[in-house]
Amino acid sequence: MPGEPYLDYPKNEIKKFLGEKPVTAVFIPYAAVTFSLDTYCEKVEERFAEVGHHIKGIHTFENPVKAIQEAEAIVVGGGNTWQLVRMLHDRKLMNPIRERVYNGAPYIGWSAGSNVACPTLRTTNDMPIIDPLGFDCINMVPFQINPHYLDANPEGHGGETREQRISEFLEINPKCYVAGLREGTMFKVEDGKIELIGERSCRIFKKGQEPYELKAGDDFSFLL
Repeated sequence: MPGEPYLDYPKNEIKKFLGEKPVTAVFIPYAAVTFSLDTYCEKVEERFAEVGHHIKGIHTFENPVKAIQEAEAIVVGGGNTWQLVRMLHDRKLMNPIRERVYNGAPYIGWSAGSNVACPTLRTTNDMPIIDPLGFDCINMVPFQINPHYLDANPEGHGGETREQRISEFLEINPKCYVAGLREGTMFKVEDGKIELIGERSCRIFKKGQEPYELKAGDDFSFLL
């Protein structure tokens, strides 16, 4: 959340999701662009350690695919989604991540890390700074997430609203749902069930329907 220490608001949910037994997750910092992978790992490790868990950067492993195959948990940080997807494709990690998660490893992702859990990166907000070598992502959930969803444009901005951009996506992809996730909220998907966590509502988009709001405790099962 703006004005709070990095990853402070979700840290207790991370602890509950990973459990009481200490876990050392494989952390994928590839979305970092303007700072080093090691710096990113230090930042995330500090917060995870506060709740009794730890991370190890995937770039420190000699064999990244093997690291994913043996991971206790997988964590993917935010940053630039295009850069993240490019590096995941370069290192042939998309399928190994999906397979490891389907075989029981917890997956945690925020911002770009939530985008890549979707079928494609096409609802990211990020500048396309690099050729991602394809838009397909890990595809662990069958809907698209638009992270950091905003209801209105900043003052003085004359471009499209976020809602207009999502409407453009749905014109080309009419069968897909898009979930606009606001700051301070997250999805938890476990045992075939999905729930929204957080005080703010989520905005749901589907071609042919007026966008609508759902809050924590509402039924999101249609997304799966």
